[in-house]
Amino acid sequence: MNRQVDNIIVENAHIIWKNFAGEPGPYNRSGDRSFTVVFEDPQIAQELLAIGWNVRMKEPKEEGDIPFYTLQVAVKYDFYPPNVFLVNGKKKELLDEESIKCLDYARIENADVVIRPYCWEAQGKEGIKAYLKTGYFTIEEDPFAYKYDD
Repeated sequence: MNRQVDNIIVENAHIIWKNFAGEPGPYNRSGDRSFTVVFEDPQIAQELLAIGWNVRMKEPKEEGDIPFYTLQVAVKYDFYPPNVFLVNGKKKELLDEESIKCLDYARIENADVVIRPYCWEAQGKEGIKAYLKTGYFTIEEDPFAYKYDD
C-alpha cells in the first residue's frame, strides 16, 4: 500500500474507551495507549472504511437504537510524538508521555483531534492504522480554579 492518505480532522470528537496510560486490560496490552473516536454520521464512517481505515460498526445494545461507528486511535511517543494539549479555562498545557495519563480520568467537554494514517501491508493484507497527531482536550472547569490560582 504505497499511496497518499490524508489526515482525519475531527472537531468536537466523541471520545470513548480512553487508555492514555497504556494500562493492560482484557482488550489491551501493557503500554499500548489509545482511545476511540465515535463517528455519528454513517456516511463519513463508510467513506473512511472504503479508503482503508479500520472503522468498526458497533451494534446497538437496545432495540430501536441505531448502530454506531468507531475508530481506535493509537497514541505513540516513539517516532512521531503527538502534540497533545490539556485545555482548562484559558490555560493550555502540553502533555508528555507521562502526564497524558491524566486524560483517562478527566471529564472531557470537547476534543479536537488530528489523526494521521499509517498505511501498512503484511501477509497479503493491507490497511490504515490511526495515530494521534494533534489533540486539544478541553476538560470540565473546576469552579474554584480561579479562586485558588497562583
